[in-house]
Amino acid sequence: MNPFIPSNEGMGEKYRLALKAEAETKEREELLWELIEYRYNMQKLVDELWGLKEVPGKSQLHAMFYARLTKEKGYRAHVARNMYKKAGKIVKEAIKNRAKHVPILKRLTAEFDTSDTRVDLKRGEVRVIFKSKGKWFLLKLKHRKEYIEKFQKYKWKEVFVSYRDGKFYVSIVFEVEYKPYTPQGVIALDINLRKLVFYDGRKVRRVNSPFIKALSLRAKAEEIQRKYPKRWRYNKRILNRIRELHRRAKNILIDGSRKFAKRLVSLALKKKYAIALEELTGLVEELRSLDKENRWKTMHLDYHTLQNAIITKAIDYNIPLYFVNPKGTSKLCYRCGTELVFHGRLGICPRCGFIADRDKNAALNIRKRMWGSLGSLLNAPAVKDENRRSRGRKMRG
Repeated sequence: MNPFIPSNEGMGEKYRLALKAEAETKEREELLWELIEYRYNMQKLVDELWGLKEVPGKSQLHAMFYARLTKEKGYRAHVARNMYKKAGKIVKEAIKNRAKHVPILKRLTAEFDTSDTRVDLKRGEVRVIFKSKGKWFLLKLKHRKEYIEKFQKYKWKEVFVSYRDGKFYVSIVFEVEYKPYTPQGVIALDINLRKLVFYDGRKVRRVNSPFIKALSLRAKAEEIQRKYPKRWRYNKRILNRIRELHRRAKNILIDGSRKFAKRLVSLALKKKYAIALEELTGLVEELRSLDKENRWKTMHLDYHTLQNAIITKAIDYNIPLYFVNPKGTSKLCYRCGTELVFHGRLGICPRCGFIADRDKNAALNIRKRMWGSLGSLLNAPAVKDENRRSRGRKMRG
């Protein structure tokens, strides 16, 4: 579960933070079977909702599925409610994204609320129950004691239990009070494939992005799939190689995102600044306008992982967060708003003569939109080698 901030006006309200940990249980086979059955019944709900013209409201969903899930399948009341609500969200999201086929649930994950869960962070234990006449499953969290203890001051709201790669995982979602301080300035962040560029009003800083290395590993995995179009699904050696590449890519992305978030938040906290991020809600619509190669790259970048790492870290220290519409930030001149003329990644304003590379101009515009006009800046320094690379170059594994 990712932290959620509904809008800039939502500051001062509550947000959600998740404790995620691997877990062990003595009832492995029984719990795994319950998760498989849970996913099977969820898929039935999704299939039925997909056949309708539109997803019904909450009261209609309750009338359609509650009795079936509780009386026929034996699920507890709150478990049943979570199941049909989640199925409705899945189908709504698929329709919104213009999916052509019914969504297929692949993950073995179950959701529980306070009625069907017992959490004891002092002992590092979580108990969950699926059915009215079922048993309570005990899961012991496998994580550092210091990490678990820092969540004891928060109130937990829901628990997710999942199974993947032969292991059980538990995610406990907490509700946390967010009280941001009054900012004395703004740090604006522009996220790109090769560089993360942020500007605090005095200096533009560039950090290597974790995306490029992760993307190369995912490209290798897809290259193997193209090389063995029929065999890779059934050959264990090939399949394990593909999974390993995706696992390494994910770990690189998560680790790089956390390290950068720590650096950015430390700078903001030191200066008592806010952080301005790009609003990513329109990313799906933007994908449809891109060519095939750039659409593939953007789909695999996973901007949300980096942004959520920043949000989580920032809220831990009550740093104000703002979200800015990114439309035109790279193309429009920071000084006068005229569309820049680009030579590679270097942009020149035909009206006022402002010169900056695409990434720096975007960071300046993001900060300007958030903080207001900051006055004229000197022309950008000469563009470094990484910004001179030609666009559209095909990646090689």
